[in-house]
Amino acid sequence: MERDNNGERCCDFCIANGLAVTGTLFPQKEMHKLTWRSPDGKTVNQIDHVMVNGRMRTSTLDTRVMRGADVYSDHYLVRTGIRVKLSRVERKETGRQRFNVRKL
Repeated sequence: MERDNNGERCCDFCIANGLAVTGTLFPQKEMHKLTWRSPDGKTVNQIDHVMVNGRMRTSTLDTRVMRGADVYSDHYLVRTGIRVKLSRVERKETGRQRFNVRKL
């Protein structure tokens, strides 16, 4: 695939901000990478991308193009699966403090 000036600027932006382009992380068939089809149907390109923080790169499960989704556009829907690990946060008990007045 060829990269134009906008593609170079996008790559520079990702490098400067510590982002990862998830569409290039996973091995996919070519038809699951191409996100845009020209109106004449002859030209296809990968021009839509999902970028995640570099630390979230290992939590990204898969990125692929959903060609069957009918979104009334010449672009295909891009789907990314992300594994989210939530941790429980202990809450401190707030409110008024009670004193044992019998000890006074």
